[in-house]
Formats: sequence, C-alpha cells, structure tokens
Amino acid sequence: MAKTLPKKDVVIVGVGWAGGIIAAELTRGGLDVVGLERGKERKTEDYFMVHDELRYAQRYELMQDLSKETVTFRANENMRALPMRAYGSFLLGDGIGGAGVHWNGQTFRFLPYDFEIRSKTIERYGKNKIPDGMTIQDWGITYDEMEPYYDKFEKMAGISGEANPLAGKRSSDYPNPPMKKSPPIQLFEQAAKKLNLHPYMQPSANLSQNYTNPDGVSRAACQYCGYCERFGCEYGAKADPVVTVIPIAKKTGKFEIRTHSQVRRILHTGGKATGVMYTDVTTGEDIVQPADIVVMTSYVFNNIRLLLMSKLGTPYDPKTGKGAVGKNYAYQVQKGNATGFFDDKKFNLFAGAGSLGMNLDDYNGDNFDHKDVKFIHGASISIGQTGFRPIGNNTVPSGTPTWGKEFKAASVKYANSALKVGAQGSSMPWKHHFVDLDPTYKDAFGDTLPRLTFDFEDQDKELTAYMTDRCAEIMKEMGASKIDKAKSLGPYEITTYQSTHNTGGTIIGSSPDTSVVNNYLQMWEAENVFVIGASNFPHNSGYNPTDTVGALAYRASEGILKYAKSGGLLV
Repeated sequence: MAKTLPKKDVVIVGVGWAGGIIAAELTRGGLDVVGLERGKERKTEDYFMVHDELRYAQRYELMQDLSKETVTFRANENMRALPMRAYGSFLLGDGIGGAGVHWNGQTFRFLPYDFEIRSKTIERYGKNKIPDGMTIQDWGITYDEMEPYYDKFEKMAGISGEANPLAGKRSSDYPNPPMKKSPPIQLFEQAAKKLNLHPYMQPSANLSQNYTNPDGVSRAACQYCGYCERFGCEYGAKADPVVTVIPIAKKTGKFEIRTHSQVRRILHTGGKATGVMYTDVTTGEDIVQPADIVVMTSYVFNNIRLLLMSKLGTPYDPKTGKGAVGKNYAYQVQKGNATGFFDDKKFNLFAGAGSLGMNLDDYNGDNFDHKDVKFIHGASISIGQTGFRPIGNNTVPSGTPTWGKEFKAASVKYANSALKVGAQGSSMPWKHHFVDLDPTYKDAFGDTLPRLTFDFEDQDKELTAYMTDRCAEIMKEMGASKIDKAKSLGPYEITTYQSTHNTGGTIIGSSPDTSVVNNYLQMWEAENVFVIGASNFPHNSGYNPTDTVGALAYRASEGILKYAKSGGLLV
C-alpha cells in the first residue's frame, strides 16, 4: 500500500526549464512547492574538465535509459508499433534540469504568424490552401500577448543576440550583445546580403559576456569550447535551470526537490486532481503526494502519457477527430541543407558554441508568398559553428569512397574546409499524427509506453526540396568549390538523429473541443492541473522550441498564482 505524505500547495512533475521556472515563480509568490524528478541531482561541478565526447555525445550519459522506459513508433495505423531500443531520431533527457542541461542554447521567438496560423493562412490564401487532414489551429493567444513572457525568459537566461528584422516587435533589446562573428559566419552574412536577404546573429543562451540577471544570478561568458549539445556547461555560461531558476526557488525555503521519483499517476476525483502517486526508484516504495495544484512539466511524451494513464482529459480519436489528449503531434523537418567544400580556405571549426551562428527568416513562417508553392509555413536558414568534435564529424564530398586511401585523404583535406548551410523547417499537424498508449509494450514498472504514429507528408517533402535549393544558392554565393545538396526527403525513420524538437499532444487553444489547455496552460477538464511544455504547441515552427516553452512557463506561473487565490477556470 502506498505511503501518503503531508499535503503541499503544489506538486511539480519534472524539474527542467518549465518546472524550474514554475518553482521559482510560485515559491516567490508564497506557495509551498515540491518538485518530483525521476532522474538524479545535477550541479555545475559535475562537468568540470569533462570534455568527454564518447561518454556524453556517443553514449548518451545525460539521457533516459531506454531499457527501462522508451516510446514505440509506427508510420501509420495499419502497422504494429515497435519500441525505440537505441537512440536515433531524438534524445530523451533525464535528471535535474532535463534537456535544459544538454541543449545547445538556440533561443528563438516564434513568429506572430505561428500563433494565428489558421486564421492568417485563410485570410491570405483562402481555405483551400490548407490540405484535407491538416489540423492547424490558432493558439488562443497572440504574439503580442506572449511578448512580455518572452522578454522575461530572455532576461532571466541572459540571451545574447540582435533583433531579427523579420520577426515580431520587441519591448526591449536582448540583454547581451551577439556572440562573435567567426569567418564562416562572415562569409554567410556577405553572401546573404548580396542575395538581398536579411541575416542576423542567432539568439544565444551562451553568454557573450559576463552577466547578472534580474534575479541576481551572475554567470561567466562563454569560452567557445564547442561542448554544448549533449553536454552540461562547466562554466555556467550556457543558461540552464540548474544555474538560473532552480537556485532562486531553493533560496525561498519553500521548494523541495525529490530526485529518483518516478511519477506514475495523477490522482483525481470529481474533476479535480488530489495529488500524484510516484515510486521512489531507490527503494521501490510507492508514495502518494497530495497537493492542491498539480503541474505537469515533464517532456512531451511523458506529459501526454501521464494524462492518458491517469484517465485525465479526453483521449484523441483519429477516426472521429474528437478528444484532444495526444492530438496534433508534430516533429521538425531538418533535411534541407547544402554542404560546401572549400579548396582555398581553412577555418578553425573545432572551436564554437551551441548557439554560435547566423540565421535568416526570409523563407520562414509566411514571410514570403506561398501562392505558387505546395506547402504552408517554411524554415529558418542558418550557418552554425557549434564545434566539430572529432568522433562525430568527418565530412567528405559525395562520391568519396567510404574507406581506404582516398577516404583518408579527403578526410584530412576537408577537416577544416567544409561548411553547411541548413534549414530548420516547420512541421504541420495532421489528423493521423498522434500519440496514444501502446497496447503491447510496458516500462520497467509495468506501465504502458507511449505510442507515436507519424510519417513525413508531401507538405514536408515539398518544403525540404524548396529549402535545399535556397541553401544551395547561399552556399554558391559563399564561394564553395563543390556543393553537395541534401537528398529528397524520404519516409520518416527513427534510427538516425534529426531533432529532439517533438511537439503537441497537450495543445493550447480557445476551446475544450479542440485543445487540452487554455492560454494559461490550465486543463479544461481539470481546473487545478496545469500542463506546460512543447506538448502545448498545436504545430511546430521553423525554430527551436525553448524560448516559447520558457515564455509559456512564465505565463502559466501567472495563471497558477491567480488560481491559487481565486480558483475556477481562468480567462
């Protein structure tokens, strides 16, 4: 029988970016909060002098143990789903800080178009522009309403950057200037401007200078070591929850973190949650934590899965389109790129940072006329210098033998002479893309695994082909001796890394008929449950999700504090 603990004001499930922000804001508001994290404790000291590519980048030290818990995947409903047994397409974080510890630091705001995508698409092109089966919808909140929360997240994290000339209006500049323009970035900038495009330095959570944020947290500037993605930052220069919001929450004396705590059910009765049940994985003991408010801030798949396993909210039915939990799963289209090989130039590509780069948005959102293309939305195009680590990088031109003397010669020749211009494409939701519970496979606790049903559509293939040509045009202007263009986009396969930008399943909206949460991230069907994360996105944009997740977390914090005082559904 599970042990029952004393009641708390709030229980948070998952202590990453969203959970850390919620904890900091609610404890400052006077609430007593406990955070449950299934992974282990982390601190900056864990990464001192640990530039171990094999341990972290190749053997996934910071990631979830797939032998104990994973997802199952199928391309369509006629197939049997099988478990993802080894890491490939995306990486699932684990431990305090979550993916906020091992992210690259790329911190983009979504475009105004994103928040009103259905209305704005119909307004400009008519309803026929939206294909049958595509389930795009407005978010129930506008960019202008989101802007103050973006600003708050960026100042807390100390984002380094410059204004995007094609983005929504800003209330203030980024708190830090952009990072250094390396020679590859300068080449990209010159080429883009010659093509009458609008390049800007990438907004970066890697600090360009020493910085103290509004909470009084001081951090040191980035050293450009090139160990960001899949690594914790030994300097604290990369913003993560462990060095920003979590210490603020702890300082109040009202926040307790319990690690190694696998939350397995949200407990509820009469349309309201009463707390959660979790297992202490160090002892195997089941524990009930009662709470007035339950806040879900775990990763996309776990947010969906816990609601479904707890029978909270209405599951999505792809046959009827009814229900919303699991609806509008969307991924990201990353295949559009061009790699240039330079016979007359050498670059210091070993140096870099996770968000050292330059972007342009001339082909993103609805910033260009879509009348004559067979897709909506688009992609950001960028060049990045994240640091070429030796195991994971060995770029040679197409046609080069895959072993032997010629392969070795090409590897040496282009080790510091190959650059890539890439497109990060949006992903639209479809009626037949969703997450539900697998009827066959279970995790180490005997709980059902989440099942992902997804494949790339014609929309994605058209988008990829268009963006590949745009990337090649820029690379040609940069002066590459040889250019390799990405191949056409084939069926989605889960075995090769693409992006960890999974979205949807607990989507935001203006009606309980089409969404799981309102624009305060409060569940329509359980008013004291708040669900926050990229699982709220009704579609995925041509950007990384973290800035929008952080903004939504600040929005939700405001809503939770209002609910704690007055109750009821928020408007």
